[in-house]
Amino acid sequence: MQKTKYIFVIGGVMSGVGKGITAASIGRIFKNYGFRTSAIKIDAYINVDAGTMNPIEHGEVFVTEDGDETDQDIGNYERFLDVDLFSTNYMTTGRIYLSVIEKERNMGYKGRCVQVVPHIPMEIVSRIKAAAEKTKAEVMLVEIGGTVGEYENILFLDAARMMKLDNPEDVSFVLVSYLPVPSHLGEMKTKPTQHAARMLNNSGIQPDFIVARGKGELDKPRREKLAFFCWLQSKEDVISAPDVESIYDIPSVFEKQKFGHLLAKRMKMKLNRPHKSAEWDQFILKMKSAKKSVKIAMVGKYFATGNFTLADSYISVIQAVKHAAWSQGAEAEMTWIDSEDYEKDPKKLKELSAYDAVIVPGGFGTRGIEGIISVIQYARENNLPYLGLCYGMQLATIEFARNVLGIKDAHTVEVNAKTKNPIIHINPQQAQNVSHNRYGGTMRLGAYDCDLEEGSKVAKLYDAKKISERHRHRYEFNNDYREAINKAGLKIVGTNKEQNLVEIVELKNHPFFVGTQFHPELKSRPTHAHPLFVGLIKAALK
Repeated sequence: MQKTKYIFVIGGVMSGVGKGITAASIGRIFKNYGFRTSAIKIDAYINVDAGTMNPIEHGEVFVTEDGDETDQDIGNYERFLDVDLFSTNYMTTGRIYLSVIEKERNMGYKGRCVQVVPHIPMEIVSRIKAAAEKTKAEVMLVEIGGTVGEYENILFLDAARMMKLDNPEDVSFVLVSYLPVPSHLGEMKTKPTQHAARMLNNSGIQPDFIVARGKGELDKPRREKLAFFCWLQSKEDVISAPDVESIYDIPSVFEKQKFGHLLAKRMKMKLNRPHKSAEWDQFILKMKSAKKSVKIAMVGKYFATGNFTLADSYISVIQAVKHAAWSQGAEAEMTWIDSEDYEKDPKKLKELSAYDAVIVPGGFGTRGIEGIISVIQYARENNLPYLGLCYGMQLATIEFARNVLGIKDAHTVEVNAKTKNPIIHINPQQAQNVSHNRYGGTMRLGAYDCDLEEGSKVAKLYDAKKISERHRHRYEFNNDYREAINKAGLKIVGTNKEQNLVEIVELKNHPFFVGTQFHPELKSRPTHAHPLFVGLIKAALK
């Protein structure tokens, strides 16, 4: 087996320009060459995991198979690499310090004085190598969040520098940096990236490659300038990364510049394995040739800041919809609808007739709930294809209880703790966590088995009797109402038998009306669209 090669992806100038997608795309290139590839995301936050981070600031919380609440880039890695990642593939400053302190308390350092340097960087290196061992990675991408020069990244950069010193041929550094085009000049400027490279030098690291992010293609003079002033070996080591129509185009943008070959050469790797890009190429072909259009209303209480809607809060749902639409030769047009609009003006519900399907994604809290419930009622009564995810499933059962079973005060205890008809309640273990103010990492998290009812719509879509899906929630369907809801036509077609929990509901005599307690979007891949999203798109296209 080949020694693991480590590629560190570091940001310059500003965050949010695509380090995660760059890392995922490099990983996809090596996967296409037949290498076992994995990826690690490093967040500099003191938070132990992403579960308690504000989605407005940090984006979606992506849950792994083993129940870790991680950064959204872990989702990008899974989608591009078509692999499952684990808690070992994610680390934060808080997680590192917690681990070192616990080890010190348990005499793990055998009485030695424990210091920030070298023990924190050593712990980081140890975790990176443990992740490579667990995933059996031949190529491990390591993305360091934020940008170079940030004080909180110093220890992670120091760990990377130590790994390079130990095995120079096994480690490569990629600086992803933004090249702005000031409107009054109309010229792409390299100076901010030169400063970023110099700051990286101050950490003892020389970038091997610079991925030049910008609105347009990088031209020859600027490529040469960056190579010269940032001390790169050749101008070919500057990779142009212009804005593209789809993030899934980026591996081919890199391949045209022989980025994979350049990295392999730098790390003394042989790319003499069969090239296996057929599956990815077929997906890209389907994506590019989509001719039909399907209009999806995404209804909820979205995380917004000022006049901007932050789609990153639901990035996995967005990608799952796109994957499913492309698999059916269609392009998905998604519209964000604030459910509070329907609370203020119920007449606006008629707007939903312009859409082919409705999705209510997961969420927490009380704002906009009655608006969502009215949307669900509209979808149910007007045969509009509906997919409810987590909270979207819970609110579907409440709507049905109110308007079909006649239980007018049906509710969830998350919103109304004193309701006499708690269709959704909190299970005892979660209630104990809440009472003790334990919120981090305490929900029902990760993969759980679900048995499907034979003959149901979802069983046919999955083509299986038993599935496993990922969860992130604290409240559950109350089994006291199970028989009544089932008998009235909202069928319980998926259950977790170990804990007797309702996982999937499906409405009889409706084109598509499905609610899941889990988050199917977390397992959708570009080359393997998730069956439930495919079912929704098929119904929408009809």
